[in-house]
Amino acid sequence: MKKRRRQMIGMILLALAGLGGCTVEEEAGSTTAEAILGDPAYRAMSYSGWRTTKRAAELSPTIPELKEDLRLMAAMGIGLIRTYNTQGYPQTERMLAAMRELREEDPEFEMYVMLGAWIQCAGAYGPEPDNAVEDEAQNRREIERAIELAVEYPEMVKIIAVGNEAMVTWQPHHVAPAVIHKWVKVLQEAREAGVLSQDTWITTSDNWAALGGEADYRNDELLALLRSLDFISLHTYAFHDTYYYPTFAWALEEEAELPVPEQRKRAVERALAHQKEQVGAVRAYLAENGIEHAIHIGETGWASRDDSQYGPEGTRAADEYTAMLFHDAVREWTDSAGMSCFYFQAFDEPWKSSTVDGSESHFGLFTVDGRAKAVIWDLVDEGLFEGLGREGRPVKKTFDGDPARLMETVEAPVIFKHE
Repeated sequence: MKKRRRQMIGMILLALAGLGGCTVEEEAGSTTAEAILGDPAYRAMSYSGWRTTKRAAELSPTIPELKEDLRLMAAMGIGLIRTYNTQGYPQTERMLAAMRELREEDPEFEMYVMLGAWIQCAGAYGPEPDNAVEDEAQNRREIERAIELAVEYPEMVKIIAVGNEAMVTWQPHHVAPAVIHKWVKVLQEAREAGVLSQDTWITTSDNWAALGGEADYRNDELLALLRSLDFISLHTYAFHDTYYYPTFAWALEEEAELPVPEQRKRAVERALAHQKEQVGAVRAYLAENGIEHAIHIGETGWASRDDSQYGPEGTRAADEYTAMLFHDAVREWTDSAGMSCFYFQAFDEPWKSSTVDGSESHFGLFTVDGRAKAVIWDLVDEGLFEGLGREGRPVKKTFDGDPARLMETVEAPVIFKHE
């Protein structure tokens, strides 16, 4: 196994030998992942920027479109963004190029990246995925491309995340922790060899349960992986748990007579407490095993619309008002706790759902056509988006900024009865 890893990193080093120029250390600058993570001055956000109803390389956002989005996020105070894959689609490379152009146009523009490398099992998304075997060729390409991009854009790429929800078993592409650990080691070898900056941090980003929060996932392979990481990037979604966690008290019968806004406020308070418990479970597991890594939130969010489990016929979790309450509560919590939170996500992405109103397409703070949802109406009022927008459209508020119209869409939360 060690010989194979040495051969692999050797191939990577050979592939990168032609990049030339200054050393990574000379280009990387002084701002490091260690300095950025946990600093509220560098608010974090998940981003991919798709504007279409399906994903295809030819439909990937263009550099001008990406620059529009980056300017909007910068106006919101976002200083750290997270991507998900390095090859197959060109948007990650284009985004880094767009970011560099913005830096050249405006020396005050400052934004950094947690670069995601997608890891999957053999036959992922096919009729018979084999979760016991990795898609080695695909995964190798992801890691090699991650190294190439980190070398080419060291002033922006500060973190590399190996895999996205690649260990939690309800994802069709999941693999064993040893697979993630193998690729983490490849990146560490590239860092030790001086190919990557010594300040480049390496992690994996996964659901809280798969990081040891639930006993079923705990094993020696996972502990070996966790020990090797520079920090923990944890996903926690109370929104999804309103449906999938029957024991989560999203709604209470004794609150049914309260005004709907008050019911929503209390429900969000319970949602936040629920997520804190999940973080606490992982923190306890780390402590039990002598692991002292910092925990940051790799993903959390709240959808503003849904036509199934979280809509009128389900838990009624999804609406724009509740999304606003949740976002503000999460930001207050993570800021005060010294945690970065890669909020999911900046913009609605239609391709994520099979229906127009599917929840996965409505996690953005902006709609796909660039309207500001209620959570950022105050930023519109402050004029932070003046001269900015998507495809030439100025930023306007959803519901025309009318709180009464917004509240017409808000219903009392309910406990969904699973049959």
